[in-house]
Amino acid sequence: MRGPGMTGPDGSEQFVKTHDFVQPRPYVVPYAIAGLLAAAFALSGCGQPSSQAAAPPPPPVTVAQPVKRTVTDWDEFTGRFEAVEEVQVRPRVGGFVNSVEFQDGAIVHQGDLLYVIDPRPFEAVAEQADGQLSDARAKVELAKRELDRGLNLVQTSAVSEQVVDQRRQALQAAHASVTQAEGALKAARLNIEFTHVTAPLTGRVSRHLVSPGNLVQGSDTGTSTLLTSIVSLDPIYVYFDMDETTFIKYSKLWFEGKRPSSRDTANPVQVTLAGETKPSHDGAINFLDNRLDVSTGTLRSRAVVKNTDLSILPGQFGRVRLIGSAPYEALLIPDVAVATDQSRKIVFVVKPDDTVEARPVVLGPLDEGLRVIREGLNAEDRVIVNGIQRARVGAKVAPSPAQAPAGAKTGAKAGDKS
Repeated sequence: MRGPGMTGPDGSEQFVKTHDFVQPRPYVVPYAIAGLLAAAFALSGCGQPSSQAAAPPPPPVTVAQPVKRTVTDWDEFTGRFEAVEEVQVRPRVGGFVNSVEFQDGAIVHQGDLLYVIDPRPFEAVAEQADGQLSDARAKVELAKRELDRGLNLVQTSAVSEQVVDQRRQALQAAHASVTQAEGALKAARLNIEFTHVTAPLTGRVSRHLVSPGNLVQGSDTGTSTLLTSIVSLDPIYVYFDMDETTFIKYSKLWFEGKRPSSRDTANPVQVTLAGETKPSHDGAINFLDNRLDVSTGTLRSRAVVKNTDLSILPGQFGRVRLIGSAPYEALLIPDVAVATDQSRKIVFVVKPDDTVEARPVVLGPLDEGLRVIREGLNAEDRVIVNGIQRARVGAKVAPSPAQAPAGAKTGAKAGDKS
């Protein structure tokens, strides 16, 4: 077969010999399609049916039934501690301080010596008063002898009755002078005693505010100098304010005979200090104010608390728990089993077919890890207490029973430590 003609160098037409046929370009299959075909061929298993993946087992969870027992609700308030007795130590007499006889911040007992004021001026006054008393007594003796002499002479008319009356009056005046001198001497001796300032009560003393060598003013001047202060520690008061709603609730319980009034009965309280997780001190209510504060709508209340270890100081804060209801039967579950769903509280319950159900509940007070459930549960329900994050509503789980919670004894009161 000849190809098309071409012109040579000499201008003559030339012919080029070509192949008799043109071989077609081979067709290349894309690598992606080839890979899919190979995978499909492998999965086909030479015509055998494909096997399905095994379903995962139900997740394991721990369940527990609610504990049923008699509980008593406790209301909590924020309180501040104050000393039962507090005194500001001031001198009764003025003078220069000789010495300070206590250690700052130590425990002192009633009658312990605290300060010594220079007693020499008062000792001099006492000696003067003693001399005046001796002079007054001598005048009494003289007046008595003159009166006796006058009474003898008046019988012989040697003296008149007027002279006898004058001598009798002189004796009475001498007796009065003795009484006055005795009082002056007693006051002088008291001033000497007051130069030794002692502790008026047992408690913890503050720091000394006056050092030796300083002049202090006594109470007779009207502006006595503050030397230090002492507060008693055992027992100690805790003051707290009760809101009006709680007061009305307590009054209603008292009228119904379900709770004694704190005005008539020393209702027990429990105190939790800062940094503590449970009450550490016991006490009792001993005062309720006679009116509500019009600015805050609260009632000032006071409890007296034992402080035998002296661990509480006036001015501290504490959480005060007060009995807030009559004893009643309740269901309790571990507090870790309670979850929050937006604005409501729920627990996850395992139904008889081992599927999970979310149950809304109404919570009560907490007591040592157990939460009172007022509504939403039955005593036979199985509540998930461990593995809540693996539970899904409507899905099956593998439940296993939990150990009995601590303190789950029938008849025990929630929060009752006594």
